[in-house]
Amino acid sequence: MPYLEGKHAIEEALLAHQPIQRIWCASGMKPDATLSVIMQMAQDAGIPWEVTSHDRLNEMSERGTVRGAARGAARGFHQGVIAEVEPYQFAALSDIIAATRTATSALVVVLDHITDPGNFGAVARSAEAVGAAGLVVASRRAAALTPAAHKAAAGAFSYLPTAQVVNITRALAELKDAGYWVAGASEHASDLAWDSPLRGKIVLVMGAEDTGLSRLVSETCDFLIKLPQQGKVSSLNVAQAATALMYEYLRQNYETPHN
Repeated sequence: MPYLEGKHAIEEALLAHQPIQRIWCASGMKPDATLSVIMQMAQDAGIPWEVTSHDRLNEMSERGTVRGAARGAARGFHQGVIAEVEPYQFAALSDIIAATRTATSALVVVLDHITDPGNFGAVARSAEAVGAAGLVVASRRAAALTPAAHKAAAGAFSYLPTAQVVNITRALAELKDAGYWVAGASEHASDLAWDSPLRGKIVLVMGAEDTGLSRLVSETCDFLIKLPQQGKVSSLNVAQAATALMYEYLRQNYETPHN
């Protein structure tokens, strides 16, 4: 069974009624507001709760082998709480398309073989924040949905439909057939994001951290966009760039919510 690590990821999983088998909490933890909510929701849902040592949680943690600089002891990044959960249920691309069939505007974010789980989770967090219809990732040679990805997503995977596909290019073709325009993010693009047509049903494709968009994926895009830069750093982190581009999509399609 996979694990969720960290208070916020576990709280969001409980709020979204994600199946949780058991929760472990480090002994001696002082309950804060979030931990108190987790404990109450777990009790209400009949989820077993076990108090254990920090050392055991560190051993269970995905990043438990990281060495503390001061004491040399293995440390996890679990914030004192780990939950055992059912395997994540990926959405089908067809379900994401069906959910937006009658929409006049929608955003689907596609990751072209991003390999870092932290970037994967951070992109998911921003995608959920802007109201994206879904996230599409490759099933091979790409970051897995690990505890690190869940932690970076801060609960976003509990709400954001995420599809795994064998072939990114084929997935883009399906989205095009469903009425989406495909915008690929590339530092080699000639058009700036805010001068580009991002209104309506848009797919935003982000390339791998080291190589960017693959050739076939780039050729499948309807147009390429980039962010302007005036500093000396060569490029932004992929999650940072994705966030900026998603908010430009939101700006172009934003409608004031009605109360």
